[in-house]
Amino acid sequence: MTKKANLSNILGRLRNIGLEEKNRYRQIRFRIAVGMFLVTLLPLSIMLVINQHNFQKSLKQETVNQLSSLCSKTKHSFELFLQERLSAVRYIAHAYSYEQLKDPARLQEVFHTIQENFSGFVDLGLISPQGIQINYIGPYDLKGKDYSETDSFRGVRISGTWISEVFLGYRKFPHIVMAVERRRPTGKNWVLRASIDIETFNEIIASMGLAPDSDAFLINHQGLLQTPSKYYGEILTRVPLKIPPRSFQPDVIEVKDRQGRDIFLTYAYLSGPKFILAIVKPRASFYKSWYALRGRMFLVFMVSVLVISLIIFRLTGQMVKQIKEADEKRENAFRELEHTHKLSSIGQMAAGVAHEVNNPLAIINEKTGLMQDLLQAMPEMEKRDKFLGLTESILKAVDRARGITYRLLGFARRLEGSYEALDVNQVLRNVIGFIQKEADDRNVDIVLELDDDLDQIISDQGQLEQVFLNIMGNALAAVENHGRVSISSWEESPDLVGVAIADNGSGMSRETMQHIFEPFFTTKKEFGTGLGLAITYGIVKKLGGDIKVWSQMDEGSTFTIYLPKKQMASSQRAEDQP
Repeated sequence: MTKKANLSNILGRLRNIGLEEKNRYRQIRFRIAVGMFLVTLLPLSIMLVINQHNFQKSLKQETVNQLSSLCSKTKHSFELFLQERLSAVRYIAHAYSYEQLKDPARLQEVFHTIQENFSGFVDLGLISPQGIQINYIGPYDLKGKDYSETDSFRGVRISGTWISEVFLGYRKFPHIVMAVERRRPTGKNWVLRASIDIETFNEIIASMGLAPDSDAFLINHQGLLQTPSKYYGEILTRVPLKIPPRSFQPDVIEVKDRQGRDIFLTYAYLSGPKFILAIVKPRASFYKSWYALRGRMFLVFMVSVLVISLIIFRLTGQMVKQIKEADEKRENAFRELEHTHKLSSIGQMAAGVAHEVNNPLAIINEKTGLMQDLLQAMPEMEKRDKFLGLTESILKAVDRARGITYRLLGFARRLEGSYEALDVNQVLRNVIGFIQKEADDRNVDIVLELDDDLDQIISDQGQLEQVFLNIMGNALAAVENHGRVSISSWEESPDLVGVAIADNGSGMSRETMQHIFEPFFTTKKEFGTGLGLAITYGIVKKLGGDIKVWSQMDEGSTFTIYLPKKQMASSQRAEDQP
């Protein structure tokens, strides 16, 4: 029960270690990704905000400039229209005498000429110094009307010319009046008065080419519409806007009308008549263009973010993979170093044990030899032959123990190996002889796939036999009865010979494979010492070779040994060993 609990605890710790490793690399990847996102997306976001602000400012300025330019051109068109017609009336007043204009036929002729050359004229009238219209050409019956109390008559008497605001008057339709006073030296002044149809104003506004959501109109200084408005009503109604401050140059202000809409109000005061030209453009139309532009910018930004995210995801994956590989290499190097230190420690321990065991073995050997000499000198002793046989057994046991200590000293590198030309296939066959009986008893097949043309190598036969015997013994222990152990040899390269010992046994886990060459690590809890593969690894490295392991649970294991054909110099081998 305790063993199962310990195994469960070990497996739990291994799972926790694995999860911690995964979490650690995930955190590394997350931190790298966040850092790269900040480095790339933060400047991009700042640039997006700055560009949006600049684009909005530029778009707004462009809108303001367009409105200002349009207002300026239209203002000039209105002023030119009014000045041309005022000049025409002034020319008539100075080109013809009072008596000539009193003649209805002559006034009719003049009115016909002016209508042919200038649009907008509705009628023409001559007003006496007393303010009575004494002659009139037009569609209304206004001859004899008294204008002495009108603003137009009083204004023209003061300034000499007059352009009225839009009003209804006797005609009962919206129009403006232009009047010019002809002043004579005798003091008997008279006034020439003409009416202008404001439909011409509407034509000028229509020629502006406004957007469907924009509006343009004339107002007077009291805020009364002088032309119809799309949003604010008909002629002579009051606009729901605050009268803007005086400015003869086009100006653009942002206001909110009484309908609650945010608008751009572009205006300019006309010079001469008391008219204000106003252009209204809803800010929503500006923001519509701005939102379209911002949408495209945001789309570009999101595409950039997507591309950057994909690149960062790919790069962080590669970087973390490289970090993981570097960590694994560093861990393997650390394990190799740790393994080397453990081998060095076990070598020193083995040397000490061998030294300590050799002393009593020498004493036993000497005493046994003395006993054997005494027995040889006592031929009459009862059971002499039996005692001689026993002493011979003791001496053989001492020789065997000496061989073991010799190998321990060899593993500790206190003794140099005996190098000679060897046939690897023959060494393998010799070792198979040691395990053949056990294999036959368990019906385990030993399959040989040896290269008969294999070159000889220079190595130590005793140490090679120990390597092969340890690995074959482990393979035999790993398979069940009726299993199989395959042994093969081949020429790996011009300088290397390869030997593989494979079994179809229980195999090893990944965790076990990471520790199999460590001293005192064993899976045979009751029988193993954990030194067999550690010593094997040390011997192979000492001989200048290498050993690789492949294993899969429930499929088996394969140990592959690579041996050099020629040995390096002793000094160089010693330098290479840990």
